[in-house]
Amino acid sequence: MSEQFKTLVVDDEEGIRLFLTGALSGEGHVVTTAASGEEALEYLRDIAFDLVLLDLQLGGRIDGLRILQATSWRWPQTATIILTGHGTLESAREAILEGLDAYLIKPVTAGEVRAIVSEVLRKRRQQAVENQSPPPPSPEASSTLLRRGDFSIDLGNQQAELNGCPLDLTESEYALLVYLMENDDRPIPPPELVKVVRGYECNHLHEARDVIKWYIYQLRSKLEPKPSSPRHILNVRGAGYIFKA
Repeated sequence: MSEQFKTLVVDDEEGIRLFLTGALSGEGHVVTTAASGEEALEYLRDIAFDLVLLDLQLGGRIDGLRILQATSWRWPQTATIILTGHGTLESAREAILEGLDAYLIKPVTAGEVRAIVSEVLRKRRQQAVENQSPPPPSPEASSTLLRRGDFSIDLGNQQAELNGCPLDLTESEYALLVYLMENDDRPIPPPELVKVVRGYECNHLHEARDVIKWYIYQLRSKLEPKPSSPRHILNVRGAGYIFKA
């Protein structure tokens, strides 16, 4: 049996949704379509798609960049491709900062769509193999705990708790929290944190700040009593972020 992929197509033009569905359905894709950003967010709340293919300009309150942010936060392993007729250098830059895998300008042929989708998914599979988790930890390792105040993390089982209650964190949020707690003796610069959550070297400070602020925002929303006035993940002006128990 050929490999199947769960794919979400987001576009406010019915013709484009039909075109993309037709281009991919015969290639092993089970396609779900959304006509608006709001509808897309409903699907993304509960479904881990293999691929999200969307337009930047959706004509409603929620545009393509918001969908990219939501996908990156909730399902960091999901591949994302922008297909738009309104391409600009600025929109491309913003999309790339959100972890975009590919950027296509309309019009495109079905063959071009299939080729780029195949290449993006191939690269994602390769990355997954390269980043494959190590073998299950030994009983001794599984009991290793990282504690800071009311926070505790079982490093073996990769479970974070606050006051004994499990925290529902994405893979990126978990990695970010562990790193902050392990390095709570110093402010950590944004480029260093980008390496933790994205896995690449970000040499431009402004870009690193733009990337990491969304992850900090999302993590604060899950562990701070009042995210707008954080007590645990603090911004040290000109230096980075530091964890305080």
